[in-house]
Amino acid sequence: MAILSILIVVAIFVLLQLRRNLATDQLFLAGLLVLTIANVITPAEAFEGLSNPAVLTIAGLLVVTAGLRSAGVLDWLGNKLLGSARTQTQALIRLTLVITVASAFLLNTAVVAMMMPVAIDWCRRRNISPSRLLIPISYLAMLGGVCTLIGTSTTLVVNGELTRIHQQQLDAAAIAPRATSPETNDSIAQVEPMSLFELGQIGSICAIIGVVYIIFIAPRLLPDRHEPGESLGKQRREYMVEMKVEQTCPYVGQTVQQAGLRNLPGLFLVEINRAGHVITPVAPSDVIEQHDRLVFSGVVSTIVDLEKVTGLVPSADVSFEHHPERRLSEVVLSRTCPLIGTTVKAASFRQRYNAAVVAVHRSGERLAGKIGDIELAHGDTLLLQTRSDFVSTYRNSRDFYLVSDVEGATPRRHEKIKIASLLLLTLITWLITASIYTSPSSSYSWTSPAVAAIVIAVLMVLTGCLRNTDARAAIDLQLLLTIAAALGIGRALIKSGAAEMVANGLTSAVGTSPLLLLITVYILASVMTEMISNNAVAAMLLPLAIAIPHSIGFDARPFIMAITLAASLAFVTPVGYQTNLMVMGPGGYHPRDYLRCGLPLSLLMAVTAITSIAVTYSVGP
Repeated sequence: MAILSILIVVAIFVLLQLRRNLATDQLFLAGLLVLTIANVITPAEAFEGLSNPAVLTIAGLLVVTAGLRSAGVLDWLGNKLLGSARTQTQALIRLTLVITVASAFLLNTAVVAMMMPVAIDWCRRRNISPSRLLIPISYLAMLGGVCTLIGTSTTLVVNGELTRIHQQQLDAAAIAPRATSPETNDSIAQVEPMSLFELGQIGSICAIIGVVYIIFIAPRLLPDRHEPGESLGKQRREYMVEMKVEQTCPYVGQTVQQAGLRNLPGLFLVEINRAGHVITPVAPSDVIEQHDRLVFSGVVSTIVDLEKVTGLVPSADVSFEHHPERRLSEVVLSRTCPLIGTTVKAASFRQRYNAAVVAVHRSGERLAGKIGDIELAHGDTLLLQTRSDFVSTYRNSRDFYLVSDVEGATPRRHEKIKIASLLLLTLITWLITASIYTSPSSSYSWTSPAVAAIVIAVLMVLTGCLRNTDARAAIDLQLLLTIAAALGIGRALIKSGAAEMVANGLTSAVGTSPLLLLITVYILASVMTEMISNNAVAAMLLPLAIAIPHSIGFDARPFIMAITLAASLAFVTPVGYQTNLMVMGPGGYHPRDYLRCGLPLSLLMAVTAITSIAVTYSVGP
């Protein structure tokens, strides 16, 4: 059975390298089913991972971070920090502050998802390629994630298994002095769950050194590529749009140059309307004031970006902007539309369609003047502020040839920023308090990260920070199934004796030097993580991290830390970590870009982590 367990792991590894189109969760589930049918583990043991605290914690945190994204918490913070940044280095330093701190308490995939649009928008405004910032964002999120227990799903997976094994050992000790279970007998070392900041003792050192590398060395290795669709900008529809500057807008008091509104790709500031006085052409030194109306000419994607700036709202109908269900939609006026020949102001879109006209495009023409004074014609394309049901309501209307939502125009619910921020602070406080009053006798007590994450996730929905449908969509089933199946395979490695067999094989090959074995385990985990799921690697190699030191009579803790860090810091390939894949498309990266920038960082982290672990836990030769 031990040989079968090892063969299953090897088969999964090989297939993932040869067939990149295979679904990771399906492959791991297939391997788990083979082990179950072969009676290596029972069905209850195989699917116990679905109720593992780590899986539940990750599910809860995915919902929490979706709520923070919907409320625009990190968008707001990122815009505040990047608003006045003028150079790439300044932007990188400011992003470092936000991302490393945020990813220490939120799943790093969610942090990257929230910060990518902020960085891309800043790059567009400064005419800088996003490829100069997106890989650093991914790397910073990984580095911040290893500073606490909840910063990365990998750490949660490891701690979930430690909690389960520790609980079984406590139960066995209470029943009999010596238990016969393969997971509680002398072949498995005594282990305890991690505290909130235990990994951070090593991880924070890695993070500090990694940040120095990213700020001072990585820019020399990063490519300078523009977004894939940027060259198509001139072929896309241009709109004229008028935006009102409210008190909360970060541009108030800044010059046009400082606000980054000069030389915008796909967007041009035509004029500033200030209390009836029109400023045109707009000079870089002109200062933006509250209540100004800024008239832009641009493509729809750049107008969507403008909509995401706090306090910058379409002036067509300011009151409409603040509704949480608002959307941007495009319509093409048909010949039978009763609005043909009337001005936008006289058309009364609010009364007729519960919508507001944001901008108008007419083929071959750049329409100047106030939006309200434009006379509508057959074939005009209108950009509208609408409610969520607009498209379904008017899809078959004779008034329009075409009705569609604008991609990426789902608004941030800025009115919920304070509530979402308070819930985040509550979660952090809860976890810190729980780490002080840890209750090891129950992994589902109030001290459990799973309980904290799920409670805050529910409150995100109940307080309106996140809709029910968005909460369900935020839960990544493929990720959760992969982790659950990998946990089952990891359990099979222990129960079948495969972990002990591999441990004995490594000690025979490498020797009994704790330091050499620590280096071997770290390198093995690091290489595997660059090729398959980091969570799966952590789940499958954790049994080895416990069995190897136990076979030589050494403490398992440094080996557990090595596995956790190696599986959490994957910089060399785009498939090594989810955040690397997330930035690949928007940054226009190739695999060689990760190799060139990530390999030196990976080697630096290996030396830093192994040295720090060896010093902290007194691992000698």
